[in-house]
Amino acid sequence: MKNTALTHIHEALGAKMLPFAGYNMPITYEGINAEHETVRTAVGVFDVSHMGEFLLSGPNALALIQKVTSNDAATLTIGRVQYSCLPNNEGGIVDDLLVYKMKEEQYLLVVNASNIEKDWNWISSHNDLGVEMKNLSDDYSLLAIQGPKAVEALQSLTSVDLSSIQYYHFEVGDFAGIDNVIISATGYTGAGGFEIYCKNEEVEQIWNKVFEAGAPFGIQPIGLAARDTLRLEMGFCLYGNDINDTTSPIEAGLGWITKFNKEFTNSDTLAKQKESGVSKKLIGFEMQERAVPRHDYEIVDANGNPIGIVTSGTMSPSLNKGIGMGYVTVDNSTVDSEIFIRIRKKDVPAKVVKMPFYKN
Repeated sequence: MKNTALTHIHEALGAKMLPFAGYNMPITYEGINAEHETVRTAVGVFDVSHMGEFLLSGPNALALIQKVTSNDAATLTIGRVQYSCLPNNEGGIVDDLLVYKMKEEQYLLVVNASNIEKDWNWISSHNDLGVEMKNLSDDYSLLAIQGPKAVEALQSLTSVDLSSIQYYHFEVGDFAGIDNVIISATGYTGAGGFEIYCKNEEVEQIWNKVFEAGAPFGIQPIGLAARDTLRLEMGFCLYGNDINDTTSPIEAGLGWITKFNKEFTNSDTLAKQKESGVSKKLIGFEMQERAVPRHDYEIVDANGNPIGIVTSGTMSPSLNKGIGMGYVTVDNSTVDSEIFIRIRKKDVPAKVVKMPFYKN
């Protein structure tokens, strides 16, 4: 099992550590609900250095990205980030990812930790364009500093005007005494904040200075368990749960990152799906009684007929009710539809709702 450059710090802080995507990762420190609340109201720091980073360079870098991703990377300008996915040949998704335009002819792809090798092999197999590919995953660390107080907590650490970095934009600049750090206004929590990319040997200094500067703002370390409840409240998909090799971007409600003004892997099939419709759709739902939906619970209709499956579920710390996402037949996917989640042989009522669950 791999460690991040900060594992010894998490252990010293008393974090509950568990294996995640081949890494020894902090799951909780003081408890999910308290950590969740810190990110929603103040500022918290996640070590997400297990994520993967690929650097693609050369005159054909954009052409390769256009070929393997669903979104239109030609719209990116330097300093902008794009959410996208890698479709497979069967109508499913290899992974979802972020695409950063670093320079002309240079892009950084940020992929899920559990899919680093799979994604690398997939993109490489399509690289007949002579694009230079570098896998930086083992050399780089990533901190997600999330919450409404992130800007004021971090501003003293950089000469970059943090409040001027728009959502899904980034700057490369000085941060916590280190040069050439990527400061990206992205995140997986819906609470605002930044993701900080640096070299492994730099991250401990950055971590320490972030906590020093953030102390007056109530900054706390946050584990991956709260990251999951935060992203679920926003209706953000988690690869392996809500999207996978068998779910299409159209079924998953990711039509907005699937652009048909270009050809890409399996784009013909996905275009037909968009045109003629799909048989199942990813929905968000709220429990109507006190109950917690879980991954793989069956979704049924009022007569007990199976109509789908729960892909993610939790007791929402912000809303204090059970929420979840799942795939159901299109007939049962409209907002306000009544559905039932089968929990220990009992069919518990739930209602289809528009996501996000948590409205800022």
